[in-house]
Amino acid sequence: MSALALLLLWPMFLVIAVSIAVTSRGPVFFVQQRVGLNGQTFKFFKFRSMYQDAEARRAEVETLSDRNGICLKVKRDPRITPIGRLLRRSSMDELPQVLNVLLGDMSLVGPRPALVSEVAEYPDHAHRRHAVLPGITGLWQVSGRADIGFDEMIALDLDYVRRMSVPTDLVILLRTVSAVLSGRGAY
Repeated sequence: MSALALLLLWPMFLVIAVSIAVTSRGPVFFVQQRVGLNGQTFKFFKFRSMYQDAEARRAEVETLSDRNGICLKVKRDPRITPIGRLLRRSSMDELPQVLNVLLGDMSLVGPRPALVSEVAEYPDHAHRRHAVLPGITGLWQVSGRADIGFDEMIALDLDYVRRMSVPTDLVILLRTVSAVLSGRGAY
């Protein structure tokens, strides 16, 4: 399914890649270590939506987080490029994760893979979210994304781990369409 998606999406990938390349310096893709199944790390792919020096500038925006808890989310993050704002709002920056699905590091549905530095701060119970493959979309994403605090995100992820099934995944995939179209919590 992910190989078919890559075949169908390659024209969109090309347009997005060119848009990123002509509007800011740096690579088109953002590759980062994330934590997945059983706490193993893997290379996570996204279209780059921030300026090239964004990781070096992380400390300057940490106090601006619009979200409670461990995970940093800044609505008006100055590190995001103009094309990046559009990509994030439409969730198109996430499209390269279809490659992560093809490689077996991710699934279409599951808890979002977290940064290694964030996972290091997790309370013990939160690590149960790593009992399943992380997903491109999940219960947290369709429930409000970045508008939801860390504790509620973990509760939603653990609820998903307990109830994981094909019917649950299908419902989440259907709800993803309206979540992406509304843009709620996407920043």
